[in-house]
Amino acid sequence: MAVTLGAMWRAGRDRLAAAGIEGASRDARLLAEFAIGFDALQLSTREREEAPEQATILYNSLIEKRASGMPVARLTNEQWFYGLAFQLSPATLVPRPETEALVDLALAMLGAQEAPRFLDLGTGSGCIGVSIAANLPRVTGVATDLSVEALRVAADNARRHGVADRLKFLEGEWFRALDELHSFDLIVSNPPYIQSDVITGLAREVREHDPLLALDGGTDGLDAYRQLAAEAGRYLRPRGKLAVEIGFDQGEAVSALFEEAGFADVIIEKDLAGLDRIVSGKHL
Repeated sequence: MAVTLGAMWRAGRDRLAAAGIEGASRDARLLAEFAIGFDALQLSTREREEAPEQATILYNSLIEKRASGMPVARLTNEQWFYGLAFQLSPATLVPRPETEALVDLALAMLGAQEAPRFLDLGTGSGCIGVSIAANLPRVTGVATDLSVEALRVAADNARRHGVADRLKFLEGEWFRALDELHSFDLIVSNPPYIQSDVITGLAREVREHDPLLALDGGTDGLDAYRQLAAEAGRYLRPRGKLAVEIGFDQGEAVSALFEEAGFADVIIEKDLAGLDRIVSGKHL
């Protein structure tokens, strides 16, 4: 019996709702658009059309995976961030809205400079570095990651958004990919900051599908910050800045690490929810 597009996506919605998925209607529509190749308007205006058989099979498979806890972004291999669509892979985090605050800060710090240069450490999908470059035509940057697969994805995203000629991608852990000749006006990073023993208690969408390498911040969640604060000064120009995303309860601890490393004007920035989200400091 023929099934209409509207009936198809609503059946998916009901399946997700029964599985306890928050935002079941939104997720069902997004997966329907992906399976059929429609945008939101097309899905709304063509609901009475018959659903293609292969699209229905694909859609039902996606719904079952979503019902089991796989995030929509993992199913479509794409996530929007700072107004841009980013390709993903199992080696990259799903970009989160909170991280856009780090891009906001970077643009404010670099926007008045004639030819600013930045470093994006642990770039993952490249969402931070690519977003900075896409919004500042005068900027150039370097992005590093320990994962070769993540770097491939980041480079693809840079090409997708027309900034590949202004970004260089290097393999290595934190600063090890660089030589001492590199110097930057700004270093940004969203490092792993989850305490090791907390990871098993995270939402299943995160603990089962985000790469452990990008989550595990060590016993106290501060391992990466210790290294970044201690070594960043060697790669910053005078009065250059270091800005990092943090967990909501890490503001004071990370600020202390910055100050111990000699950074001045250390500031904790909050996100839209009013939670501590970014620590920044100036290298003198």
